[in-house]
Amino acid sequence: MAKPQPVTKTTLANGLTIILKEMRHAPVASFMLWYRVGSRNERPGITGVSHWVEHMMFRGTPTFPSGVLDRLVSREGGHWNAFTWLDFTAYYETMPARRIDLALRLEADRMVHALMSPDDVEAERTVILSERGMYQNDPQFRLNEALTAAAFRVHPYRHEVIGYETDLRTMTRDDLLAHYRRHYAPNNAVAVAVGDFDTAVMLNRITELFGPIPAGETAAPDIPDEPPQTEEQRVVVNGPDSTPHLIYAYKAPPAAHPDYLPLSLLNAAFTGGSSLGMFGGGGSNKSSRLYRALVSTELAVAARGGLTPSADPFLYMINVTARNGRALDEIESALEKEIARLTTDPITQADLDKALKRAKAGFVMAGESITGQTQLLGLAETVVGDYSWFENVLAQLNTVTLADIERVRAAYLRPDQRTVGWYEKDEG
Repeated sequence: MAKPQPVTKTTLANGLTIILKEMRHAPVASFMLWYRVGSRNERPGITGVSHWVEHMMFRGTPTFPSGVLDRLVSREGGHWNAFTWLDFTAYYETMPARRIDLALRLEADRMVHALMSPDDVEAERTVILSERGMYQNDPQFRLNEALTAAAFRVHPYRHEVIGYETDLRTMTRDDLLAHYRRHYAPNNAVAVAVGDFDTAVMLNRITELFGPIPAGETAAPDIPDEPPQTEEQRVVVNGPDSTPHLIYAYKAPPAAHPDYLPLSLLNAAFTGGSSLGMFGGGGSNKSSRLYRALVSTELAVAARGGLTPSADPFLYMINVTARNGRALDEIESALEKEIARLTTDPITQADLDKALKRAKAGFVMAGESITGQTQLLGLAETVVGDYSWFENVLAQLNTVTLADIERVRAAYLRPDQRTVGWYEKDEG
């Protein structure tokens, strides 16, 4: 078996960061372009603008008009997509390696020449409002929206990525163009390529296509610091759905913080979560303490926990879906008792070993494909500021001790650091 190639990182004169990794086991390549802009970079009045701009990027350019891109990528045997989150917007194409140049050309073109015609803007407004309406019918979305708004007083993490309906109705084409022109610049982007290619050839081609694009403004984003939370917050959401939901959301450190991985392992030991909050599935959690306390006792039909890697402090969430006929107060009492038991009956070395094994398995699964490798490298470079965070995660997990687990439990799983959310059926 060929020895894995090292990752190469280069920064062009215009500020574009390039991450390259050869993987020669299949004639496939994946290219991703990550922009350091998400809902974190939005202000009241334009919430949801990052997600809307993502939609507009598929409406074409003069070189690749609307509809042409889909046909070109499909004709070459590839697939492509995009996603917007708290701290980033990312675009990717996975294609036969000999055809990956199409991905490079279309992303270089979209960085500068997105059209955003008035008609297309209005068409996407209808699409996004419909999407927002669909989410609004989901009780878990409604609860999560109310909960994050209560958990954060000033930080833009307080609003959902899709934005508020009022903003989606009033936002203008000029708002979209201003956001695009400010943030879609090489010095605010990370280009990642993984797959069957020669590193020097790929670097030369990316430099040829992206190098001439001028850098954008370099001012740091004006993001307010969230005031420290000093007491528990609680929200109750009522709606037509008959299934109650409970969320415990604790303030959690950003991905770059040394407490992030110990807290991830505490979650894996307590709730069974195993993907480290990144790409990849979680698997079964039936042996976890949380499952045994809430699901095995028939209080709930589902109970999971997780945290997501973020640039600023975000939330560690425990989500519980009640069993029909069970009240949220008895479920919360059982959850509170189980969290308190972490103090009197702490996580053991056997618990930690099992959690570590589960977390490693989920992480390896997330990165076993070429697309997965591209996603994880890009996520680490964009959110943490260093792609090697991804490469070193497994080694760092091995250094986590029971003392670390107890330290983060005491620091983060505190009533004054949490927001509690209830969703109940509206009886009115």
